[in-house]
Amino acid sequence: MFINRREQLVALASRHAVPAIYTLREYAAAGGLISYGTSFTAAYRQLGTYAGKILKGAKPADLPVQQPTTFELVINLKTAKALGLTVPPSILARADEVIE
Repeated sequence: MFINRREQLVALASRHAVPAIYTLREYAAAGGLISYGTSFTAAYRQLGTYAGKILKGAKPADLPVQQPTTFELVINLKTAKALGLTVPPSILARADEVIE
């Protein structure tokens, strides 16, 4: 429900000058300040590997449970500027993507 309303949520945070941090990169792309969360691309790759093992005959119960290992940090500098915030260079250097 929230991902479908991301533009509205980001607009609400912006309207009230709330420097919000989100879990999905789509929020930062929609105008949110920062997102930090699991990379869906990496998670879908893991899913494909599991599906391949099952199609080759592995029993799902025998496969180990895995947790995400890849996380993305996305910073929207346009939003930071609109909020009057300065993002430190050390944080920008760690970002996987910077939206300018």
